[in-house]
Amino acid sequence: MTVRLAVGQMDPMIGDMKGNMKKMQEILVSASDNNVDVLVLPELINSGYVFDSQDEANSLSEQIPDGDFSNALQKWSEGGGLVVAGLCEMSDGKLYNSAAVFGNGRHLTTYRKIQLFNREKEWFLPGNEEPPVIVHNGYRFGVMVCFDWVFPEISRILALKGAQAILHPANLVLPFCPAAMITRSIENRVFTATSGRTGEERDVRFIGGSQITTPKGELLSRMDEGHSGLLWADVELTEADNKSLTKRNDVFTDRRPELYSRITDVS
Repeated sequence: MTVRLAVGQMDPMIGDMKGNMKKMQEILVSASDNNVDVLVLPELINSGYVFDSQDEANSLSEQIPDGDFSNALQKWSEGGGLVVAGLCEMSDGKLYNSAAVFGNGRHLTTYRKIQLFNREKEWFLPGNEEPPVIVHNGYRFGVMVCFDWVFPEISRILALKGAQAILHPANLVLPFCPAAMITRSIENRVFTATSGRTGEERDVRFIGGSQITTPKGELLSRMDEGHSGLLWADVELTEADNKSLTKRNDVFTDRRPELYSRITDVS
């Protein structure tokens, strides 16, 4: 059975929460019109990205799942879909760069970005919980946010937890991520769906790069940086259950974790 997996690309702007909501709603409507089952939206779609102060960042946040953007996402999922979107989240007076996950009209989980990029460290606290894998309609989806892509351990954890697809809200500025996500697909034999943003904000240019990849490293579709809208592919997620590269090689059973202890050595 195929699943229609989609990524949305838009240009959220700092401080324009009304405009950002309108842009998000346009993608949600398009996703419904095109019978999307699983939708990924960019990082920090409610707030924009390039803050100039902690006060500004705080003022553009919302609580999950009670904020306006959360409510709109939850309502979209009532039709049976799964949606993951990056939100500027306030929780108990602390600010996080988070991915909110809604499915079948319910808030399923919130993942707080572990690996903060550049000036994000000035505004956000890093998450301290392992990235989640959630089950939706019998399929398994892992969640990470943007700069997490640099750290292959995160994708591997999601794959080891059974993820068939990694859903990846992002605001890409470095040119390497789209190609790196192809590698993440190959080394873990999973689908990936990266949703980037486009546009320019306070002299920072975003590269778009929204794309969907397969467990064999095939690039199904990719958006360029000047495009906004919806991109989708119909995929057989069970293909990710086969971890074989050759008749004699399996990316999981061939591992030698007893030789990898240096990876987690913090000394």
